[in-house]
Amino acid sequence: MTESHPFFAAGSPSAQIAMAHRGFSPDGLENSMAAFRAAVELGYRYLETDVHTTSDGVLLVFHDPSLDRVTDGEGRISRLPAATVAKARIGGVEPIPLFEELVSAFPGVRLNLDVKDWSSVPSLAAAIEQYGVHDRVLVASFSDRRRRAVVRRLSRPVAGSAGIVSNALFTVLGPVLPVRILRRALRGVHALQVPVTYGAIRVVTPGFVRRAHRHGLQVHVWTINDPAEMHRLLDLGVDGIVTDRADLLKQVLKDRGQWDQGDRPD
Repeated sequence: MTESHPFFAAGSPSAQIAMAHRGFSPDGLENSMAAFRAAVELGYRYLETDVHTTSDGVLLVFHDPSLDRVTDGEGRISRLPAATVAKARIGGVEPIPLFEELVSAFPGVRLNLDVKDWSSVPSLAAAIEQYGVHDRVLVASFSDRRRRAVVRRLSRPVAGSAGIVSNALFTVLGPVLPVRILRRALRGVHALQVPVTYGAIRVVTPGFVRRAHRHGLQVHVWTINDPAEMHRLLDLGVDGIVTDRADLLKQVLKDRGQWDQGDRPD
């Protein structure tokens, strides 16, 4: 359905995409530079992360809309200036990274970026343009409109994944919808990033994977931390797995002869 994109070319053509969810930190320091560094040192070339923007327009790598859950600070990021957010510490020890820090620290790594709010649409687009990372990022969002809004601001294409509405359309109506309608709904989409189940609906089935591949779409499944489930999904033919347990996924892929991430990306 879509053309290939350089984002997917970090490993060999036959390699599965192993994606470290918010980096790798068994100690709970998610989305910190320490967590990203730990994943990269394991050999990961793909990092999944999230972006939010401060009240004065600084793009941060962080999942939650507020500081409260994982830091010693409090308040909604969109209502706080960058100077205030800079004082917060993830787990009481790690600062919240700026987007520019992450991009600059690991130039050989691909970033799967979940756009969490509308204020991050212009700031993320501007950052992608400023650092010229069009080939290194995949723009994701639960909101298809938000993802498309980022893409419209860019001078070159980036990889993209479907939002909730597009994923639901493909999952429930994909077998019966005319191809032209699916093509229109999934314009600019290269991957379906989905959970195994959504409520009572089993999303990732053999038929779902076959149908996605028939339309030229990759299937990435989140967030899988059990080795037996990793094996089962890989046997189904999924193209990528997003995990909190980067160590376990690496071992699963090595056992299957499918680990091709390199020891230390540039």
